[in-house]
Amino acid sequence: MFQDTSPIYQFRGPLGIPVQIGSSLGMLVLFYVFMSGGDLISTLGIVAMLVASIFLHEMGHAWASEIQGVPVRRIMLYGGGGFCESKRSANAWQQEFIVAMGPIVNLTLWAFASLGEHYLWMSVISDPSAMATPGAMAGDLRVILAAQLGLFALINGFLAVFNLIPVQPLDGGKLLHLALLRVMAPMSAMKVAGSIGLILSVLWIPAMLVAYVSGWWILFFVPSIPTHFAMAKGRLA
Repeated sequence: MFQDTSPIYQFRGPLGIPVQIGSSLGMLVLFYVFMSGGDLISTLGIVAMLVASIFLHEMGHAWASEIQGVPVRRIMLYGGGGFCESKRSANAWQQEFIVAMGPIVNLTLWAFASLGEHYLWMSVISDPSAMATPGAMAGDLRVILAAQLGLFALINGFLAVFNLIPVQPLDGGKLLHLALLRVMAPMSAMKVAGSIGLILSVLWIPAMLVAYVSGWWILFFVPSIPTHFAMAKGRLA
């Protein structure tokens, strides 16, 4: 959902890698603005944190590719997330590091943001002037920054866990397949990874409805049931 591969804007990112923006990213922003309930500034701030976190996630993949001699063609950001496209295929050992670096980046951002939030809250709590009146505490810049860091940590923690779900094309699905290749023949590894992904893809639909009702929408993504079915049958690499 909200996936596209045709860019509407491109700029040169870190390491000289082209970064492309898909039109569906604008659709995602408009959706959040529509659902904001009038709190436009906060909504745009959340979207900016989300897009920045996805970009840094993809830069993790790109960095791992480049340092292993696998040149990156582009990074694409769209409404359903993003992807890092290499100019040539990497071997299985290289792929493991490349794929793992995305969630590792998000976990690192979660850790540092959480530590920053904790430090700021401790500095407020230990400050008598900040605790003198509720109004003074609410207007304290440290409190505002702590809240933003907490939100940034939450987004990156979610992205790390979300991306480790073992379905294609998420990092978890790729890592599962790569791990199975270490202990199984390629065809068996594909069938097992496809079967696990197929079960989760079917369960994804009711889970998606629960997430929507609960207000936990962050990304618009639905794994492909036909893709996992084909893998389970050994018909798709």
